[in-house]
Amino acid sequence: MNESYVYIKALHIAAVVCWFAGLFYMVRLFIYHVEADSRPEHERKLLQEQFQLMQKRLWLGITVPSMWAALSLGGHLIAVTKWWNMPWFHVKATLVVLLVLYHLQCGRLRKQLSEGVCKWSSGQLRLFNEGATVLLFAIVFAVVTKDPLMTLKAMLGFMLFAFVLVWLFREKLQGQKK
Repeated sequence: MNESYVYIKALHIAAVVCWFAGLFYMVRLFIYHVEADSRPEHERKLLQEQFQLMQKRLWLGITVPSMWAALSLGGHLIAVTKWWNMPWFHVKATLVVLLVLYHLQCGRLRKQLSEGVCKWSSGQLRLFNEGATVLLFAIVFAVVTKDPLMTLKAMLGFMLFAFVLVWLFREKLQGQKK
């Protein structure tokens, strides 16, 4: 591998970090936007306008460009390394497709919120937000272990851990929703 490989890999990792940061914060903004519905009219209007502006800037300034950078730099790495012949890479590629679908759903939600037609509740958005976390863990395990079975075990383990946490703190979470 030539010297540029290391720089491309570092840029790819940085782009992936920015992409996930954008997705995590975007859904958090969606939650705040939906929760603003319970505020008095004058507050609701101001909050929702501010959240729409923040969502637009985050989406167009960080999340979308980071996705394109991560995908294009990742494509370059695939061409240089010929990973497509390795089973772990097929798992990672599938997870990246799921991440792109998650990203596209975030775009649809952003549009629905800006048009005032989003039907998702705060709780549904909180659960949706965990999808990116599961994908992050799975992608990292796929790349680090290069073992598809270990990746599946890690995903299932993380999901079980998250379920147990939600179950243990369900009363506290329900109290916050009221």
